[in-house]
Formats: sequence, C-alpha cells, structure tokens
Amino acid sequence: MEHGGGAEAGRTHSTALLGRRSERAVLDQLLGDVRNGGSQVLVVRGEAGVGKTALLNYATESAHDLQLLRAVGVQSEMELVFAALHQLCMPLLDRMKRIPEPQRRALATVFGLAPGPAPDRFMVGLAVLSLISDLAAEQPVLVVVDDAQWLDTATAQTLGFVARRIGNEAVGLLFGAREVGVELNGLAELEVDGLPDDEARALLGSAVEFLLDAPIRDRIVAETGGNPLALLQLPRGLTATQLAAGFGLLGGQGLPGRIEQSFLREADALPPPTRQLLLVAAAEPVGDPVLVRRAADQLGIDAAFAEIDGLLSLGERVTFRHPLVRSALYGSASATERRAVHLALAGATDSAIDPDRRAWHLAAAATGPDEAVAVELERSADRAQARGGFAAAAAFLQRAVALTRDPVRRTERALAGAQASVQAGAFRTAWELLATAEAGQLDDLGRARIDLLRAEAAFAQQRGRDAPGLLLRAAQTLEPLDPRLARDTYLDAWSAALFAGQLAAGTGLREVSQAAIAAPRPDTAVRSSDVMLDGFALLFAEGRERGVPLLKQAATAFGDGEVSAEEILRWGWLATAAAATAWDFEACLAASIRQVETARRAGALAVLAVGVNVLGQVFAMAGDFAEATSLRAEADAVREATGTHIGPYGALVLTALQGRPDDAFPLIDDTIAKTTAEGQGTAAQYARWAKSVVLNGLGHHDEALPWATLAAEDTPELFVSSWALSEQIEAAAHSGHLDVAAEALARLQEKTRGTDEPWGLGLEARARGLVHKGAAAEKAFLEAIEQLNGTRLRPDLARSHLLYGEWLRRQTRRGDARTELRTAYEMFSEIGMTAFADRARRELQATGETVRRRATATTAGDELTPQERQIALLVRDGLSNPEVGTRLFLSPRTVEWHLRKIFDKLSISSRRQLRDALPEAG
Repeated sequence: MEHGGGAEAGRTHSTALLGRRSERAVLDQLLGDVRNGGSQVLVVRGEAGVGKTALLNYATESAHDLQLLRAVGVQSEMELVFAALHQLCMPLLDRMKRIPEPQRRALATVFGLAPGPAPDRFMVGLAVLSLISDLAAEQPVLVVVDDAQWLDTATAQTLGFVARRIGNEAVGLLFGAREVGVELNGLAELEVDGLPDDEARALLGSAVEFLLDAPIRDRIVAETGGNPLALLQLPRGLTATQLAAGFGLLGGQGLPGRIEQSFLREADALPPPTRQLLLVAAAEPVGDPVLVRRAADQLGIDAAFAEIDGLLSLGERVTFRHPLVRSALYGSASATERRAVHLALAGATDSAIDPDRRAWHLAAAATGPDEAVAVELERSADRAQARGGFAAAAAFLQRAVALTRDPVRRTERALAGAQASVQAGAFRTAWELLATAEAGQLDDLGRARIDLLRAEAAFAQQRGRDAPGLLLRAAQTLEPLDPRLARDTYLDAWSAALFAGQLAAGTGLREVSQAAIAAPRPDTAVRSSDVMLDGFALLFAEGRERGVPLLKQAATAFGDGEVSAEEILRWGWLATAAAATAWDFEACLAASIRQVETARRAGALAVLAVGVNVLGQVFAMAGDFAEATSLRAEADAVREATGTHIGPYGALVLTALQGRPDDAFPLIDDTIAKTTAEGQGTAAQYARWAKSVVLNGLGHHDEALPWATLAAEDTPELFVSSWALSEQIEAAAHSGHLDVAAEALARLQEKTRGTDEPWGLGLEARARGLVHKGAAAEKAFLEAIEQLNGTRLRPDLARSHLLYGEWLRRQTRRGDARTELRTAYEMFSEIGMTAFADRARRELQATGETVRRRATATTAGDELTPQERQIALLVRDGLSNPEVGTRLFLSPRTVEWHLRKIFDKLSISSRRQLRDALPEAG
C-alpha cells in the first residue's frame, strides 16, 4: 500500500535496471532487515542522472509487502514550510489521535488543523516518529524521499530527527540526494557512481538505433562517466552523422548542463503554446494538473493535455520525466516568460486555500518593488512562524525586503527576517538581513535591535566568550528606548557571562553586574526576574550581604510558582544558581523541578536541555543517583536530538560523587578540553571541582589540592567556588598544608556568614573540624552532622561522618571512630559513592574491624544501560510507553523493545515488578 507522493514521485516506472548488482544487494539487505523488524536508514547519493531515482524505484517496487510512504523535494518549494512533510504525512493524519497529546498538538499546528503557539521543531519530529511507528506496528514501513537536496528546511530537519531516533522499528528510510545537507549529514550513505564501461556501452547501444564505431562509443562513455541519464538522453535529437562523427556531445558545460540542453532540444521542436504549457508546469511545484490547466486557460494556451513528447505527463499528477527537465525549462526561460506564467499561476491559486503559494507566485511575477505583494509575503511569514517554520518565515521576509521601496519598512522587514533566521539557526541569512537593515534608515531602537540580534545569534550558536559583551552592549543601547527590554537583556547578558565564566572575552559577570546596577528601572511592576538580576548584580558589585537576600527571595518565588511560565522557561535554571548561592537547597530543588516540568509541557526542548542538566545535579547532591542517572540519560537524549552546545553539568556532579575514576576522569578531561575551546568557563570550573571530589574520595589528597584550588579561585563569587573551597580545605588538611586549609576556611566563612541554611552551615562547620584542634574540632564535626542530618544532602552528611570518624581514629578513640565510620560506610554504599565507601572501609579496617565490601544500592540494576535504566525508572513511576517516548525522543515501539530487554535482564515479566526490582531511594 502506498501513501504520499509528489510531482515527480513516480517519474520512473520500471524496475528493469541494467547492472547495479552491488547497489541492489544493499537495498535488498535493507528491505530484508525491515521485514525482520529492524530499522535501517540510507542516503543514496550521486550526481544528477546517475540513477538514484531508478534505485529508489527498484526498492519501492521490491517492497510490495511493505507499507510505503513517499515524498519528493521540489526546488521551487524549498521556502514553503513543511511542504514535503505534507506529502509524507497527510495520509497518516487520521492516526493523530493515537499519539501523545503534546505531539498531536504540534502536528495540528504545523499542518494548520488547529491554532496554537509555534511548536518546538523537535516535538514535530517526535510526532512524525510516533506516526510512522504506529503505522509500522501493523506492517513494516518503507519511507522513500527523493531529491532530498530540495526539501524545505523544516521538513529536512524533521526527517533528519526521525532518521536518527528511529530506534528498533520495522521501518526503513531511504533518501535520494545529489548532495547531503547538514540535516542528513552523518547518516549511512550509498554513493552511486556511473555504470562500469561494459554496462555503459550496453545502455548506450540500447539508446542508439545504429551502430557506433568503437572509438566514438568509448569516447561517449568516457565523457559521460557512465551516467545512465546522459547515455540515454544526450543522443536524442542528434543525427546519425553527428553521432557517428562524435559531434553534438561536446561542450564546455558540466554534465547536468549538457543533459538539460538535450531536453531543451526536444522542447524547442514543440509548438510555442506547448512550450509555454511546459513552462507553466515547471513553475508550479505542487504537481496539481487542475491548477496547471487553470493557469494555462488564463494564458490562452490551446495545447493537448496529454503526454507531451515524453517530457511531461499530465495525468492525476503533473510528472516530468526527470527533475532536470523542470530545471532546464525554467532556467532557459526569459524573465518576462517566467513572470507571465507565475502571474497566471497566482491567479489560478485560491487565496483562501493556499495563500502562501499564491504570494510566492506573485513575488516571482513582480517586475520591481510592489508593496501589496510585500504585505502578502509578510502575512505568509506570520503564518509560517505560527507553524514553527522560522526558516520559511525568513525566506518570505527576505523576498519581501527585495520588493519594498519604502526604506523604513524595508529595514523593519529585514530586522524581522533576521530575527526569524536566528530562531531557525540560519545564521548566514541572519547576517545578510542584518547587513541590509544596517544599510537602511535606522532609528536608535532599530540600531539597538540589531545589536540585540547579533548578541542572540552569538549566544545561540555557542554559549561562549563573545555573547556577554554583545548582550551588554545591546542592553545599554536599549536603556533609554525600552527599559523593560533592556532589563531582560541585562539578565540574558548575566546568564551568558555565567556560562562563559573567566573565559568571557573582556565582559564578564562583574562588568555586567556593574552596568545593571547603574541602569534605569522600568516603570512596570517588579518581577521576580528583576529581583534576581538585582541580587546577582549586587553580589558582584557590593558583596554577599547585599545580594544574597534578594537571590533567596527570587529563587523561592521561582520554586513556589509565583512567576509566569515565560519567566520560568527563560530563567528558571538561573534561579537554581541563585538558590545555590544562597545555600538554599530546597529552593534549588523546587525551581529546577518547576522549570523541567514547564519545559516538558511546553515542548521547549532547548530549555529542557539546560533544565535536566540542572535537575540532575540537584538529585545527585541529594544522593538519589538513580534519578540523577535517569536525568543524565535524558540530558544526553535532548542534547543529541537538539544539537545544543552545553556542558554536561549533571553528569559531572554525578560521576564526581560516584567516584569511579574510569568513568569520571575521561568525562572530566574531555569537558575541560571542549568547554575551554568553546569559551564555557563555568563548565570547565565544574570539571575541575569534580576532579578534586573524585581524588579526595580516593584519598589522593595531594593530587586533589591543585584541582580544588583552581576551581576555588576561578570566579570566587560563584557557588561552584564555594563547593571547591570545601574540597580544598579537606585536601589541604589531609596533606599537611594547614596554612592553606586555614586560609580557605576563612574564605568559606565569608560565603556562609549570615546564612541560616543548613547546607552552608553544615559545610562551614565540617571545614572548621578539619582545621581546628581538640575539643573545638570535635564540636565542629558534631555541629556539621547536626546541621546536615535533617536535610536531603545525604552525600555531605555521609562525608561529615567519615571525616569525624577519621579524626576520632587519629585521636585513638577507636570505638567512637568505628561508630562514625560504620555509619559513613553504610551510607556511601547505599548511595553508590564507590570511592568514599572504599575510603571509609579502609579507615574501619585501620580500627581493627573486619569489613566486607558491600554491594552498593545501584548494583541491582547495574546490568542495565543508562538508557534502559531511565526507561525502567520512568515505567516504574507509572509513565506509559508513549509518555516515556515523548520524554526520551523514542517511539512507543522502541520503548516496548527496550522494556523486553529490561525485563529479561532483571528476570521479571511485568511492569508492576519494576517497583520491587528497582526500589525508590529511601
């Protein structure tokens, strides 16, 4: 059964391929794997005419027992949002009720079936993945997309997502493309070259009705490179004398150009009305014969609507023999001829049904600036943005700019197009449109908007060293023009500077903070995000005493639900940094949970990439390694799906506390190298702190000290520096550098002074225990244990018991030491802190106690991969397969496949048994 199609979807109707034995074997293997329930993706790549479509048709006709979905990229439709996806998915829309609601909502919006905010493009990809998976549950599916180099950007991104996330489905995806764009880059490829000489000679012989001399025949084969279309097409229209002499096939053009010329020779032999009909069809990308007929009527063309000399068929669809026929006809037409047919097509297109395509035809028909058409293009851009097609919106606006005479409106449209381009990730187009805007008439607000767009583009491309300065400049320019927007931009600049840390290029956290304090306040109501900006700015400009109370107030508001969804999506992760600075762990947890939940509901995957990273840190610091591991896998899935450039913060905290060097050190070293190169200084600071934690856990205090020192001295106002001071004090005290420990303690006390939060009080007391002597030390250790005992911070509590036990042993109080060390050992083992558990075990043995190595709490599921563990935990907690799939960018069938493996590994047979197999952390 076949679904979908397009203008050239069935342009070749025979599977009679000459040769291509190895290529057919690859396709046969792919189809066999799909029939057996596997998933396969392949891009068939090669130059025009080399036989890609013939191979795709071979696969299609060989897949008679599979369900078929087809689409074809059309060059003239590249700027129409989701144009090719409509071809592919329209036959499946009756299945939309069977996919999860957020995905259903996203598809309904992009296909214009329901109003709604522009959906996240990755949610659209997940929806298409679910639709195809649902179809494959009934019968294996083959998806064939030809001329992928001409897919519109939104469709190409969607299908690239599906290809990378297809998982274990009975689905094959076949793409045909001349060149592989970024969306399909990295997928498996089958490169198609010309035919071998013997097969090429045979094919040429089948196309020529008379005998060619061997030297002439070999010359033609050599010049065509064995390209099948060239061998079949170039001899057409040439006389026997020309071919026999070897004339007519030569020229300075490349092979595609010569093939196009051969098609034009055929077209030139037709009457003028018929040639104009061919041009109408070439300019109409949908392949709708009714539309072509209506346009032909408007032009007064009286031509036979049947197969036109083998170049074009007007049946149920308008079908060219080959895409090069279309490009040859359109490319050879004069500008006047093209405008005439586009105007006729615009007149034939129903403005109520397809206003965007009508606007595009009107634009192509324009002879110069035309405000009415520019307005239509602007409206099309609005519709494209509403469906999440930012690249298409940018293309509409770029064309509108070219048709706009008024310099003010031209600049405004260029700015709007640049904004859409930044949102689409099309940065080259954004720079071009910004240059157009800069060359126009700009007021101060316009110049400020250009600065802001440049900054946003820099931050979106890479959260590195350049963005803070650009955002700060934009905020300062906006101050007298739009204080509210300036205020928001200052907070974005602070966020960018936080990512950059000490690697910021000249403009860092201190510079942004000082500028924000001096900036005028908007007359609007004060929001929690304003309070947070004030807190961070005062922290750097005037110290903790002024900044921390405001940060605590803001973080509490973000966690308690007192801020809007827009604020939580934009700055929720920053609220957790505010809470950490104020030592408020409960606010950390509440704000990070709220941001992740809000991002999941909204399908805001770029936000989720940051949010799950932050939430993973919080759960790791609470000692819930199962949940932290699950979030780490989710963070990896989101980062892979979205291509987001962000350091692995959650993974660093988790592996640091787990303390397994073989896992931790490669991640840490790789993070330092990559994030330093990208200008993400805070991620590098995290990594250095993480290394000091692992080394302290192993008891390698001499090695831990320099890493902790580096992290502590890197942006000392940040909360990561406070964590690093705690590691520095422990490493220095245990390695005999008491002066270093004492100095670090003084700095830590500055950061905890005035707090009433047990997190900060507990760490400060523990540090005093390491530095002080005698009764003062013991009192400090007991105070640390008391402060942390009522919190979620189980790893820090366990470490306090360990350090107190070590101190007691050195005071020769072995009995008391055993009690503390045994408590620490049991807690570390239960949490899964391997290095610290081994250290506690060694200390216990030094007291004379025999200690058996305990299995940690994670052992029960250690045989599961991180992704399997995450799926198991989500199912354990009651999520359905579609809900798990939405969370992890997998189809429900792939989730079911993983569950079967999980059940087998855990020796269980039902979802209910997961609760016993993987008990929740106590």
